Amino acid sequence: MNEVTPPQAAAPTALDDRIQLEHSQNAVPVTVAFGDGIGPEIMRASLRVLLAAGADIAVEPINIGEQVYLDGNSAGIDPQAWDSLRRTKVFYKAPITTPQGGGYKSLNVTVRKSLGLFANVRPCTAYAPFVATKHPGMDVVVIRENEEDLYAGIEHRQTDQVVQCLKLISRPGCEKIVRYAFEYAVAKGRKKVTCFTKDNIMKLSDGLFHKVFDEVAAEYPQIENEHWIVDIGAAKLADTPEAFDVLVLPNLYGDVLSDVAAQIAGSVGLAPSANIGAQGAMFEAIHGSAPRRAGQDVANPSGLLLAGVMMLHHIGQPKVAETVHNAWLKTIEDGLHTYDIFEKEVSSMKLGTEAFTDAVIARLGEEPTTLAPVRYGDSTGAFEVPQASSRPPAEKILVGIDVFVHWPGRDPAVLAETMKASANGAYKLAMLTNRGVKVWPDGLPETFCTDHWRCRFLAEPGKQLNKAMVVELLQKLAQDGVDFVKTEHLFTFDGEPGYSLGQGQ
Repeated sequence: MNEVTPPQAAAPTALDDRIQLEHSQNAVPVTVAFGDGIGPEIMRASLRVLLAAGADIAVEPINIGEQVYLDGNSAGIDPQAWDSLRRTKVFYKAPITTPQGGGYKSLNVTVRKSLGLFANVRPCTAYAPFVATKHPGMDVVVIRENEEDLYAGIEHRQTDQVVQCLKLISRPGCEKIVRYAFEYAVAKGRKKVTCFTKDNIMKLSDGLFHKVFDEVAAEYPQIENEHWIVDIGAAKLADTPEAFDVLVLPNLYGDVLSDVAAQIAGSVGLAPSANIGAQGAMFEAIHGSAPRRAGQDVANPSGLLLAGVMMLHHIGQPKVAETVHNAWLKTIEDGLHTYDIFEKEVSSMKLGTEAFTDAVIARLGEEPTTLAPVRYGDSTGAFEVPQASSRPPAEKILVGIDVFVHWPGRDPAVLAETMKASANGAYKLAMLTNRGVKVWPDGLPETFCTDHWRCRFLAEPGKQLNKAMVVELLQKLAQDGVDFVKTEHLFTFDGEPGYSLGQGQ
């Protein structure tokens, strides 16, 4: 089809009065952030559609984002905004801009973790043939753990050459997200849940996620389950996404692969996101604030609008959600597209933000004929948020200590002699590693070493370590001038090692 120049877009509708006044006494209060960059434009557009469809919401605007950061709040959110979030428990959020440079916290991470929004739900759907994709049958939901993993953001520089980032995985965190994924599959009529980890390498952290997945999966025999190593799983997702249904992943893998899934489905710009917890929910597009496109009436509001559809379903307004979703599908099907998905072969008209919004509103009450219309029925999109089960504590026994040392030398045998001198009859130096590779005893001369060394002390056979001995060891090392930068206690739990064994252990 040929590109057609659209009529002059109407001026943006003034929403302030409507936001404050057009709702019933029983309206659901919703905290709304208009964001930065294209955020205000696409939030206005999205609210126009939701309100025109009959969404009964009472909007409470809050101030977040770039200006709050620049005003000296490193978290990017005004303190009074938390009062609204705690009261409404529903957050509809446009993208924000985090200023460049250090010292600024991720607002998304702050909100998710502070409010306990542990489950990030990202539907990734193809809209072929109206939006270009190599995978026309794709319909994958990525469910990402939101609170822990490397996104705990606990980092340290420990030596001249080495920094660390702690990867924290908890059993309750694993159980909540995995159980949520299975409950989601049951509620949405999905058939399979797939887990991605890298537990062939990270046997304790990713291993725990995989272990909990297997335990929880056994409680849902009606749902097929499978596990993939994340690298080959990601390759399979990119090549054959039709093989997957619901994916559940730790935080970092989920963040990366949900964007990959959204893009191969058609466009990151179309993808919505829900963040769910026991005490609230946040709904947003997965894309950023695109400040270079701000104020040009070109931004695609679809991701944020579809997040609004998820929000309406969540708060118990499924009929309105269905109306909005089908009108949007009809608009896409009619070839009325914003610049980012416009293709001459399939699009009938390239529209700006406001004109696209008008087109969706004009189709409220209509349904697509080629794309499958959605049916939400009378059910709410919310279901009881799973909680982790309690478990009796394991028998925990101290069996050793890893002492991390800043040492600029290159011969591990020299460092080993210094460390051995600090041992006593209850424990001995068992191993030195550098970046996880054993270099003493029996290391290889080809191994490249930095100035960051792990020195493992283990209890002698028949001996029992205690924390007083650990203090004694560190005192001896300090007296010998050893620059230790960190220690990790080594425990067994019910007889099983609670630490990576390393080569030769």
